Amino acid sequence: MSSAQKLEHRTGDSSPHSFLEDGQKGLPLEERQHHEHHHPQALTEHGAPIDFHTEQADALESNPNLAWSKFRRVMQEPFSEFFGTFVMILFGDGVVAQVTLSGGKNGDYQSINWAWGLGVMLGVYCGGKSGGHLNPAVTLANCIFRKFPWRKFPIYLLAQTLGAFVASGVVYANYKSAIDQFEGGREIRTVPGFSNHSTAGIFCTYPAEFLTRTGMFFSEFIASSILMFCIYALKDDGNIGAGNLTPLGLLFVIFGLGSCFGWETGYAMNFARDFGPRCMSFFLGYGHEVWSAGNYYFWIPMVAPFFGCVFGAWLYDMFIYTGESPINTPWMGLRRFTRPTKKEWSNTV
Repeated sequence: MSSAQKLEHRTGDSSPHSFLEDGQKGLPLEERQHHEHHHPQALTEHGAPIDFHTEQADALESNPNLAWSKFRRVMQEPFSEFFGTFVMILFGDGVVAQVTLSGGKNGDYQSINWAWGLGVMLGVYCGGKSGGHLNPAVTLANCIFRKFPWRKFPIYLLAQTLGAFVASGVVYANYKSAIDQFEGGREIRTVPGFSNHSTAGIFCTYPAEFLTRTGMFFSEFIASSILMFCIYALKDDGNIGAGNLTPLGLLFVIFGLGSCFGWETGYAMNFARDFGPRCMSFFLGYGHEVWSAGNYYFWIPMVAPFFGCVFGAWLYDMFIYTGESPINTPWMGLRRFTRPTKKEWSNTV
């Protein structure tokens, strides 16, 4: 029995277009049999019950010698991080805009948490070719604990921040008329703490008025620590692991963090998510108050997530992770500080 006949027998479907990958649809049976003879790994059993997937070797780039194809290949990771973060902010800032500008008639705090979770999930799927970090603090933790190349860190940070910056501008453009009405005029733009009808909180985070500086920092630190701890748990195949469902798992992580730790500071947990849109709101006319609000709170969501994510990653590796990590080396990786060489620190050699 031929490969094609075996596949037809397996599902009981004798249609000439069954089990075809996109590139094989419409081919005569003889040509498909020829393809399967020369590409025996093109169709494989995977998952439950069965889904046929194209192996990466068969998913070759179309026209790779085109000028744009070459440029895209070089910029693939920055593009992925840009658009992954872009999608995340579209959903996140978009839902805050809808809830705020409708006066709570078209959503509430929990719909904000759900939409942020969906934004992160879809952003990770969109930016998966680069690893779907979407967060400079996550990238930093991966540089320290997962041998992610340090030379890519500034590139990822820039791409993530630009993605958030541009996406917040798109949200503003979409809701500009509603913002004009809510604020009371086209030239009026206000910031939390300076007005009871402010809209700057649509784009970036501002703290609750009762918080101390220590409380602000700790709120962002603990939320970021939990985020990174859970990311490493979801990606740990030595644990239960989530595999390709990791983005779905992140939806629930973000929803849970927002529901439990989001009230006080808005759970930024992400330099790019907060700084990019904050810059956009400044350029759009919200004024110096975007920096001075909350007793110059702006630096806390820029700094605290780095400390929090590194701590959360350390905590997971220290007590749970058994794979390759600086923690699982002599002196828990501290010996590296006595060897300041490229081989020791670059993560590329």
